[in-house]
Parts: sequence; C-alpha cells; structure tokens
Amino acid sequence: MTQAPENRDTPQGLVFALTAYGLWGFMPLYMKLLAHMPPAEIVAHRILWSVPIAGALLIALGRTDSIAIALRSPKMLAMGVVTAALISVNWGIYVWAINTNHALDAALGYYINPLFSVFLGAALLGERLSRMQVAAIALAAAAVLVLTLDNGRVPWAALGLTVTWGFYAFFKKWLPIGPNQGFLLEVLILTPPALAYIVWLTVQGGTHFTGTGAANTWLLLGCGVVTAVPLLFYANGAKLLRLSTIGILQYIAPTMIMMIGVFVFEEPFGRARMIAFPMIWAALILYTTSMLKQIRAARALR
Repeated sequence: MTQAPENRDTPQGLVFALTAYGLWGFMPLYMKLLAHMPPAEIVAHRILWSVPIAGALLIALGRTDSIAIALRSPKMLAMGVVTAALISVNWGIYVWAINTNHALDAALGYYINPLFSVFLGAALLGERLSRMQVAAIALAAAAVLVLTLDNGRVPWAALGLTVTWGFYAFFKKWLPIGPNQGFLLEVLILTPPALAYIVWLTVQGGTHFTGTGAANTWLLLGCGVVTAVPLLFYANGAKLLRLSTIGILQYIAPTMIMMIGVFVFEEPFGRARMIAFPMIWAALILYTTSMLKQIRAARALR
C-alpha cells in the first residue's frame, strides 16, 4: 500500500486546503449578514442544514457503514457527543464574536489555537516541548496578558474559541472513524436539540426562518453550505498534504478574518492589539520553525 498521500504534497490536496481556509476566511462576511438573528438560532440552522450535505457526500462515496456502526456503539457515540458539544459551543462563540464586532478576537483565538494544541499535547499526553515551543507558548500567554491589562478584562471570545477548538481537535483524534463520517455523526447527534430549538422558536413566533422574508430563509439555509463545505474540503485536503504544509496554511483563515475585521468591519486595532498581535505572530514563527525542524529530524531517521 502506498504512503505517498501522507508523505508528499499533491495538487488536489493543496486545492482542497486552500479552498477550505479561503472559505473560512471569508465566512465573517456571510455571518455578518445574519447579525440581526440570535447566535443560537444561527447555530441551530448550521447544524440542521449540514446534515443533508454531509450525508449526500457519504452516500456518494459509499461510506455510510461506519455511521451505522458508530450509532450502535455506546463508546463511539459518547465520544461523538463530546466532540459535537465542543464544536457547537465553538460555532456559538464564533457567531457571537463576528456579529458583536469582535472579529479581531476571533482571529486572535484561531491564531493561538496551534500553540494551545501543543500545550495540550504536553499537559495531557506527556509530550516533551522544545525550547522554541515553550517560548512560543510563553509569548502567546504574554500577548493575552497585554490585552487583558489594557482592556481590563480577559479576551473571553478569543480564549473560548481556542479552548473549544483545541479540545475538539484533541478528542477528534480518538474518534475511530474518518473525518467525513465523524462530522456527519456530530451533526446527527446535534440535530434533535437543534430541531427542538427551531420548533420552539417557531411556536413562540421568534423564528427568522419563516415569516420574515425570503432573504432570511435563504441565508439560514445557506448556513449548511458555509458550515459543511469548508470542513469537508479540509478533511480531504489534510490527507493529501504534508503536516508541515497544513501547519503553514492554517494561518490563512485568521489572517483573512483579521483583515476583514479591520478593513471591512472597521473594528479598532488599538495600541494593545498593535503589541499583542506581533507577539502572537512571533510565537507562531517560533512554533512553525520548531515544527519544521522536528519533521526534518523525523525524516532523517527513516
């Protein structure tokens, strides 16, 4: 069996990954169109309308067997509940951040996330950190402290996105099914509460899905597309690219979010962010350099 997809970059993988990160980068523009709706309603529709897209893909690929197995396995189902809960909270924080003029906090959260994942590996799996990695984590923590001292409050949105996505990625590794199947399992688990909430909103007369214009209906239907499609592109692209390539490409989305926050949403960058963001970028340079050195050293031992 060839291992080529794991050891080298492919054109298809690059296209998939760039598409995923590009779509994630532009997503704030779409979410801003929904700013007049409650975040919980938006998240509920993100869940509900992701199901047919993820389901159609697995049917087309003929990979639905593992979903049936997962739904019958208490252990896999429990793990799916954990990852589903984490991703739903992450979506909720993200929607709230974008629609309440905290896009720069969202960008900060996704910048910090790789460093938090390294920290989790050390704290939970006993992985040894290099000096560069320790320095990178320290720089990121110092940047958060700068923002906290300047604003008089902890940047909860940024930290919330970092922690929920970091633990989501951590537990996702232990879910013994493919990424496409795992995503469908998660949205299937979340569908009953999402559907119940939408029905409750409808009964209370507070839904934006019907009765408030076709534009709202189509925007909420589109939540499935903007949620599922980037994740599915990413899941397939990651299998066809080297880890080092994915590690570098992951900064595309938060950079785009930051630029949209500053130049489109006109959020203030401010003195504290002028200090904190360069600290984060320096931390990411250290992290990426360390990662590339580790990959080269591992290849040299083969």
